Amino acid sequence: MSKKYDYIILGSGLSGLLTAFQMANDPWFNDKSILIIDKEIKNQNDRTWCFWEEPNGEFDSILSKTWEKAFIGNQDFQQSFDMHPYLYKMIRSSDFYKLVFDTISSKSNFAFINDEIIHWKTIENSVEIQGKNQTYTSNFLLNSFFDVNPILNQKKYPYLKQHFIGWFIKTKEAIFDDSEVKFMDFTIEQDGNTRFMYVLPNSKSEALFEYTLFSEDLLEKSLYKKAIQNYLQNLGITDYEIVEKEAGNIPMTCFPFHKQNSERILFIGTAGGWTKASTGFTFFNSKKQSEKLVGFLKTNQNLSKFHQKNRYWFYDLILLEVLHQNNELGAQLFGTLFQKNSIQNIFKFLNEEGTIYSDLKVMLTLPKWLFIKATFRALWKLV
Repeated sequence: MSKKYDYIILGSGLSGLLTAFQMANDPWFNDKSILIIDKEIKNQNDRTWCFWEEPNGEFDSILSKTWEKAFIGNQDFQQSFDMHPYLYKMIRSSDFYKLVFDTISSKSNFAFINDEIIHWKTIENSVEIQGKNQTYTSNFLLNSFFDVNPILNQKKYPYLKQHFIGWFIKTKEAIFDDSEVKFMDFTIEQDGNTRFMYVLPNSKSEALFEYTLFSEDLLEKSLYKKAIQNYLQNLGITDYEIVEKEAGNIPMTCFPFHKQNSERILFIGTAGGWTKASTGFTFFNSKKQSEKLVGFLKTNQNLSKFHQKNRYWFYDLILLEVLHQNNELGAQLFGTLFQKNSIQNIFKFLNEEGTIYSDLKVMLTLPKWLFIKATFRALWKLV
């Protein structure tokens, strides 16, 4: 008979590994058996994560770069901001994977198995997970496998994609200001969508240029390439080497993922709605959710009770309603947001750490009639 685990984590992506890392660092789980299953071992640099946070954060030891200033701009407004007391932080996934796997490999109660999962089901007081190679059982399943079909098969909640292609380029000359990140440069052609260039200078001669859209549909790959080339050319950058490339497609939706949770199965990460719906930012939100989850697991409650909807879910729904109906206005909306508010208050708002008063101050700077109509549409969805 195969071993029964206390917890099985499906997927060794960000949410699965953040949760495993928190469990490994909490003595309460020392006598719990924990298995991570994924069809591949994560040890390559396949993505980067960025987030704003004050200094001395939990993952500062593996930061590859920090920035103190940020640029935001559209055709009517361009400005650089001092982010103090925040820093904008970057983590390369290869460094994150190494930290987590080094941590859990030192724990005798953790195991990792390569297998491709076919299906899972609850049987009495256990969860049975069928892989290609064998069957696994556990008391609880933390599942990060994302299925987009439930979102596609409904019309109630707007669904946009944050999609991008990025080039890490290296120049012969020292031409970049590596103290400032271009957070959202909307000065590029919008062409009916919310489009911006995201620029992360790692040094004075190396930078990531990422062409990003918030929209319903993806583009042909050649169009992302052309946009990056045109942007570089407009900056006068013609002699460069492409060192790495990355691409992504992040769902932006307030779809109620939690409704698929059950007493013994909890969906986490993107599959559990951990991605910040209005921005697509993943790392910081997933870090907070994994911390909450580990605390919740120690209460031995029904997993379906973990999810708690807060006011920021409704704020995100309103903004997505606006962007879904008026996608061409994204550059104007985000420009107005940063023009009329301090970047510190915006970060608190987007990190879901503001007060009701400070939240309202931020929201009231946005086009009122547009957001009033979106609020009524959002309220109708709650009926």
